[in-house]
Amino acid sequence: MERIEKLLFFLNDSPNDSFLQHALALEYIKEGKDREARFLFEEILEREPSYIGSYYHLAKLLERNGEIAAALHCYRKGMDAAKAVDNSKVYNELQAAWEELSYE
Repeated sequence: MERIEKLLFFLNDSPNDSFLQHALALEYIKEGKDREARFLFEEILEREPSYIGSYYHLAKLLERNGEIAAALHCYRKGMDAAKAVDNSKVYNELQAAWEELSYE
């Protein structure tokens, strides 16, 4: 069974599992299915804004698709969320990506 099929199987039992949804979104990105990945990342962050790992990947997806303003906004929201949970490592990664995109 391939990874996507396995993840979908597990999601049948736990449809709101952010970890599984995040993993599935990353697999979708690998296959060029950005629309599906975006939907999952947005669903995760709407339900669980403190799931800070998804901000970076969603912002990169937006950036790759030319949605620069949306990507910058996503990086900023992620920075705020990382700060709220006192995760300086993720905050710094998001800030570096935000700065790099801001000054291109």
